Amino acid sequence: MFTVLRPATRPATASAGAALGSGAHPAGPAVLVDDTARTPGLRTAEPRNRPAAVLSPDREETLVRARNGDSTAFSALVKQHQSMVFSLALHALRSRAAAEDLAQEVFLELYRSLGRIESAAHATSWLRRVTSHRCIDEIRRRQHRPELGMDVLPERGAAPAAREFFLEDRLQSLVATLPARARMVVVLRFQEDLDPSEIALALNMPINTVKSHLRRSLNVLRARLSAQG
Repeated sequence: MFTVLRPATRPATASAGAALGSGAHPAGPAVLVDDTARTPGLRTAEPRNRPAAVLSPDREETLVRARNGDSTAFSALVKQHQSMVFSLALHALRSRAAAEDLAQEVFLELYRSLGRIESAAHATSWLRRVTSHRCIDEIRRRQHRPELGMDVLPERGAAPAAREFFLEDRLQSLVATLPARARMVVVLRFQEDLDPSEIALALNMPINTVKSHLRRSLNVLRARLSAQG
C-alpha cells in the first residue's frame, strides 16, 4: 500500500552539535550540554527560532481525504512525515533496517487510526508519540536479545575532522547504552531538537521527569566520555 523511503540524513555534526561543545581547545574532552538548566561555564545552543505552528491548508485537506479512504492522499500523508519518523527510529535504534521496519509499522498503525486523528498537527504529534513508544519497546526487547552485526548509523554528509568523526561515533555508542526511556529523551532532545515540553508530550511524561532524565543521562555520558579519555 505504501513504502517508506529512506530520506537523506543530516551531516554527522548536526546530531552531535547540540550535545558536544567544540570550544577553543580541539584537543580537550567533549562537553555535553544540558541547555534546560543553563549551567554556568557550559556552552549552550542559541535559542531556536522555531516558526509558529501554522500548517498549510493543503495538509488539512490531505488528512480529510485520507480519512475518507483516498489512498493517494494517504501516500501523501506518509511522505509528509516519513523523514521525521525514520530519523527518530534510526537514531534511537541505530539500524537502518530496523528503522525502516518500525516506520512501516507506525504508518500502518496510522492507517488504522485515521478516524481518531483530528488535525494535521495532531497527526504529527501522534506519529512522534507512537514512534517514540515503539522505539522504547524495541530497545527493551533488544536488551533481552542482543543483536550482532547491525548496520549502524546513517550515511555521513560532509566529512568532519577526524576527531569530530571519532567523537560522534563514540558518543552515539554511549547513548546506546542508556536505558530505553532515558535514551529516547536524549535522542528527542539532541538529535530531533525538541524542547522538554515537546518531549514530555511525545513520551506522555511529566516535564520535570524529562529534565531529570536529561540531567542524569548527561552526567552519565560526561563521566563515561571522561573515563575513555
